[in-house]
Amino acid sequence: MNIDFRFYWTLFLRRLPAMAAVFLLCAGVGVALAFKLPTTYSSKARMQVEEPQITGLSGMGGSGGGQQLDTIQNNLMTRANLLGIARELRVFGPNDGGMTPDEIVAAMRAATDIDKSSGRDRATTMSIAFNADKPETAYAVANQYVTLIRDENKRLQSRPLTNTLEFYKQQVETLKKDLEGRSTAILEFKQENQNALPESLNFRLNRESLVQERIASLERQIEGLRAERQRRVEIFEATGRIAAPQQQNLSPEEQQLAKLNAQLEGMRLRFSDTNPRVAILISQIAQLEAQVAAAGGASPQADVTQETIFDLTMAQYDTQIENLEKERDTAMKEAEELRASIEQTGTNQIELDGLQRDYANAQSQYNAAIARRDNAQVNENASTSGYIGRIKIIEPPNPPDRPSSPNRPVVAAAGVGVGLVAMAGLFFLLEVLNRTLRRPAELTRALGVTPLATIPYMQTRRHFWTRRILKLTLLIAVIIAVPLALWAIDTHYRRLDLIYDGLLRRLGL
Repeated sequence: MNIDFRFYWTLFLRRLPAMAAVFLLCAGVGVALAFKLPTTYSSKARMQVEEPQITGLSGMGGSGGGQQLDTIQNNLMTRANLLGIARELRVFGPNDGGMTPDEIVAAMRAATDIDKSSGRDRATTMSIAFNADKPETAYAVANQYVTLIRDENKRLQSRPLTNTLEFYKQQVETLKKDLEGRSTAILEFKQENQNALPESLNFRLNRESLVQERIASLERQIEGLRAERQRRVEIFEATGRIAAPQQQNLSPEEQQLAKLNAQLEGMRLRFSDTNPRVAILISQIAQLEAQVAAAGGASPQADVTQETIFDLTMAQYDTQIENLEKERDTAMKEAEELRASIEQTGTNQIELDGLQRDYANAQSQYNAAIARRDNAQVNENASTSGYIGRIKIIEPPNPPDRPSSPNRPVVAAAGVGVGLVAMAGLFFLLEVLNRTLRRPAELTRALGVTPLATIPYMQTRRHFWTRRILKLTLLIAVIIAVPLALWAIDTHYRRLDLIYDGLLRRLGL
């Protein structure tokens, strides 16, 4: 690919006046700003949040150093503080330079640079600097900032911790009352349901089993006594006797019968009639009773005695049966009460578990509140003694001995560089937008034929000098108009340094 350098050089010379105007405009603005921007002095201070001297303590009632610096910065950069500093130190001159309060606050914040750094295994630090057109003003404002930061740090060390401690004390008292109320509720519930509590369930189950066994035993004894009473009635009706007469008046069979009846009465108190020994004894008694009946009865006086003995014996049996029935009814009542309490135990278990669960939660909250209260008390004591949360000035502000900005050569060079870029961009733009045919090769591509000859555009001498004069006039106008326009903007609209600062703020620089 052949590049026609002569053609492009000709185009460059032809576009040179317009490109020169753009270059001069940009370079002129850069040079004007380099000379126009006011000298700025900066005074800077560096601070560090000291680590706790006692292990386990935290400053600011539990907040970290980064949060502490954020709080101090927010309180420092309030409207009241900035207006007070600006007017007290006359940062913008007498009468605030004719600026409104909003403009003063905005200018103070724009002139203040705050940089914070913190992180894991790193010290928490903050640097604060103020930029002003006079070194003594920059130093005075930076020093005032440091004073306000120290005062704010002292205030934050005492007041928040005191408030936190009082809050936790109140919380502990509230939770203590709630815990006592829940404990009282559990105690009252246990007193109201003392016979149906889960902890006595096994005892009541065992007791119910014993009572049921006792009831069965009493039933057997009652049935045995009733059977014995009926048997005695039958014997009396058959023989006319109920007990043995005096030993000297009894026959050997009657004496043996009395002994067997006595043994039977004793055994029936321990065994039922189905017991083999009892059955054998009853059989022996029946045989002896038959022999005694065959041998004949006693005397009439003996019969009267036997009737009396019969009545007394029956009364004795009735008394024993009545006593055993009362004992059985008492046991059955106890068994019913035990069964009802066992059935109620499940419901009581659920309700008691709920009460105890609420009590455990309240106890946990109470213990946590006590721990927080004790920690707040320790933190307050440590903060009052200066063990935590202190901000140490590791580099106080100093009066600057040289300007911090602007870098005038860099600003001027930037204007020149922008002018060169704008000049090249203008040349490229004009060529992209220009679609006219200016070379034989372009004519050949456009028409698709090869001409025998091409005749360039012929201009008259008058036309030539007219174009030259117009270009020269335009160049002179640009050279004169650019400085005049900058002067007019700076004088009648807004200062160039303020425009420059506003542009940098919009760009985030």
